[in-house]
Amino acid sequence: MIRIDAVWLAITPMDMRAGTETALARVVAVFGAAHPHTAYLFANKRGTRLKVLVHDGMGIWLAARRLHQGRFHWPSPGGTAQQSLQREQLDALVLGLPWQRLGEAGVITLI
Repeated sequence: MIRIDAVWLAITPMDMRAGTETALARVVAVFGAAHPHTAYLFANKRGTRLKVLVHDGMGIWLAARRLHQGRFHWPSPGGTAQQSLQREQLDALVLGLPWQRLGEAGVITLI
């Protein structure tokens, strides 16, 4: 099992033909550095493909996922180029579920 302590989502789409070196260069450009035990997520323009780059402290892992139906729920490009996710949000995102309502984003503080 790969240990993941932090998850970051890149808002801007990435070309899914990118390999490990290109994805790592994109992580450094968007996030400043690739930190150990951190996962970095990228999607294509259509939102049907997802790549996850993980630095496990020793090396780099690159995984891809493609949806045959539907799209990943991805934030639209705006003011920020990155967003932090919680573990349950990552699990929902990878399944293609609306992850934005999970975790702290779904907390009700006012009645």
